[in-house]
Amino acid sequence: MSSGLSSTPTHLFADMLARVQGVCRALIADKVLPEGVDLSRLVVEPPREASHGDMATNAAMVLAKDAKAKPRDLAEKIADKLRADPLIEKVDVAGPGFINLTLKPAAWADALRAVLRDGDAYGRSAIGAGEKINVEYVSANPTGPMHVGHCRGAVFGDALASLLAFAGYDVTREYYINDAGAQVDVLARSSFLRYREALGETIGDIPEGLYPGDYLKPVGEALAKEFGDKLLKQTEAEWLPAVRAKSIAMMMDMIRGDLAALNIKHDVFFSERSLIEGGEDLVGETIAGLRAKGDVYEGRLPPPKGAPVEDYEDREQTLFRATAFGDDVDRPLRKSDGSYTYFASDIAYHKTKFDRGFRNMVDVWGADHGGYIKRVQAAIKAVTNGEGALDVKIVQLVKLLRNGEPVKMSKRAGDFVTLREVVDEVGSDAVRFMMLFRKNDAVLDFDLAKVLEQSRDNPVFYVQYGHARGHSIFKNAREVVPSLPESAPERLQFLQGAAVERLTDPAEISLIRQLALFPRMLEAAALAHEPHRIAFFLYDVASEFHALWTKGRDTPHLRFIIENDAEITIARLALVQGVVSVLASGLAILGVQAPNEMR
Repeated sequence: MSSGLSSTPTHLFADMLARVQGVCRALIADKVLPEGVDLSRLVVEPPREASHGDMATNAAMVLAKDAKAKPRDLAEKIADKLRADPLIEKVDVAGPGFINLTLKPAAWADALRAVLRDGDAYGRSAIGAGEKINVEYVSANPTGPMHVGHCRGAVFGDALASLLAFAGYDVTREYYINDAGAQVDVLARSSFLRYREALGETIGDIPEGLYPGDYLKPVGEALAKEFGDKLLKQTEAEWLPAVRAKSIAMMMDMIRGDLAALNIKHDVFFSERSLIEGGEDLVGETIAGLRAKGDVYEGRLPPPKGAPVEDYEDREQTLFRATAFGDDVDRPLRKSDGSYTYFASDIAYHKTKFDRGFRNMVDVWGADHGGYIKRVQAAIKAVTNGEGALDVKIVQLVKLLRNGEPVKMSKRAGDFVTLREVVDEVGSDAVRFMMLFRKNDAVLDFDLAKVLEQSRDNPVFYVQYGHARGHSIFKNAREVVPSLPESAPERLQFLQGAAVERLTDPAEISLIRQLALFPRMLEAAALAHEPHRIAFFLYDVASEFHALWTKGRDTPHLRFIIENDAEITIARLALVQGVVSVLASGLAILGVQAPNEMR
């Protein structure tokens, strides 16, 4: 994956980075910097302290060694040239060699014009350069409806895929169906019990070890309709494959429906069972390939630290040499009965991703899979000869609350709250936004009552209200500017001629500064695989917008609509359009609607 932010001047920060790089090229010509110095390490970013200016660059810090100079001395030379830039008001050298930049008002006017010029495309990037990337998420076992924990991974993975696509990557959304393990045999036995029930038998309490939820009743009814009492006359070995296949198919239909409630669709559903069925044994082929390279051997493992003796089986077994690729211990590939371990199937599965052209892969896993990361990353290094890379994103637990109290379990599911119940109660928008309003590796408290409040304390309402408020301002402004078009494309074109240089109040400039950050934030979020940054950013934009609206109520000359001054009204409408465009774009990436009015 690319390792630096785009230097194509499509937005203010990229433009300023290009200017800093231009100054450094001039210093190369002046022999201050050596030929061939790597300028891709340079960044231009917001300063840590707002009082330090509008932007800061690390140019002197990262190039000083190449220049064989002290960072501060080089910083002064870079600063001297930057002071001649027509968009820069002031350049300060701070500390050991940081360079802080304060921009002229014209820079902010240009930044707002860029938002108006690009509209829905503002913030789109080419950093992905069309590179293929596979994002695998959800991959819940096909043994029942999705629960609220699955929901977080589903939303995170879907938003990440959208973010990467917005940043120029060729993204494939994938779901791995775990349909080959012992859990699907348990599913089949649970369904068979419901099949007997559908035929009129009294089954009593569900035995320990089987799935108790009522969601399997329709599976039993479907089996009864398809097979009558035929299966009752068969041995388990005879009926299990048919019941398992029917159960998995119906569970996957249910899961697809649950995902559709969140507007989530996958491009690929990959069956684990397909690795070992259909005349091919891809798991065996993968193991043989690794063995040929010396990465698989027969050996014994020491007992796990702290494990009871009875849990440890001292036997010679087929092992993957995971320690040669960064793991802590070598890993078994076959069980004592000769069948493949889950890990062996995982190696073969990820190899298929690489064989399909994905050098870069992202897996979104639940909180209980953290200890599994090293071994899979080691396996990918081995089967791709170091050419494939896997980034695993762990999504932590969701604590479901109502008015601060834990929510009781679902009757339908038996032992958990289903995703569909939550979506039906609060809506897809609230679920999606709130699942992203915390970093993925932090535990999330989701309060069903809080997300329905119409207040600043409810982030999804506050952001959507910002978008709706913008459209309300457009509607009211037509009394002063009757020529303001209603359609977004025509309105954008109309507002491109606004005298935005008249926006000089610190609160107005602060809001424009936020909008100018949007493209850079998206690039950084895409590179870090962190879509939560968008949710945080949108809340900040909405906060500044609402604050400016409130300020106008208290300070009449700052209102968005000034009855006797159409020019300043149009300029402020241009700012409102910038806010509306950024909120709509960001919400679209998160898969959340941007309403024109709130009901």
